[in-house]
Amino acid sequence: MTDSAGEKFVVRALRAEEWQRAKELRLLALRDPVAPIAFLETYEEAVERPDSFWQERAVRSGEGAPGARQFIAEAGDGDWVGTFALLVEEAGSTDWAGFPVERNQGHVVGVFVRQDWRGGEVSTALLDAAVGWAWERGLERVRLIVHEDNTRAQAFYRRAGFVPSGVTVPLPQAPGEKELEFVLERARQGL
Repeated sequence: MTDSAGEKFVVRALRAEEWQRAKELRLLALRDPVAPIAFLETYEEAVERPDSFWQERAVRSGEGAPGARQFIAEAGDGDWVGTFALLVEEAGSTDWAGFPVERNQGHVVGVFVRQDWRGGEVSTALLDAAVGWAWERGLERVRLIVHEDNTRAQAFYRRAGFVPSGVTVPLPQAPGEKELEFVLERARQGL
């Protein structure tokens, strides 16, 4: 694939043995200026995690893992320029915020694209890979949670067909702030 600036990249699933590169990309994401409204985890928390945490995370979300998949965008020079992860949420379970999960769905998390690659095709290609994997698994919808002040992300997801569900999630670490749920229904995709 090629982005709007003519830069070549590929999107693929993370491999378990790439845990160290996945860790480096996550730490970079957590230092991004928008990180405080994009991630629930801080850089300080993440950098203290042992290597075993990152290794297990890569196994749980890498190529072939059944309950999650992390996709990475790799530039032609081998640099990782973005990532999207999709978690499978089973009907009858409870999500990370304590809400009941009513149907089988995917939950987009851990989204990051390096600043010099934003605004091109990388974000769209990563999202398409994650949503495509969800549909292959027979999931009924894909959802994501976006901070109310993250208008750039909200605009991107709206352009991709996601719509606000009306569900809001309060942020205990930031009283008075909330996140908004956006959903993409499989039926809207005509599948």
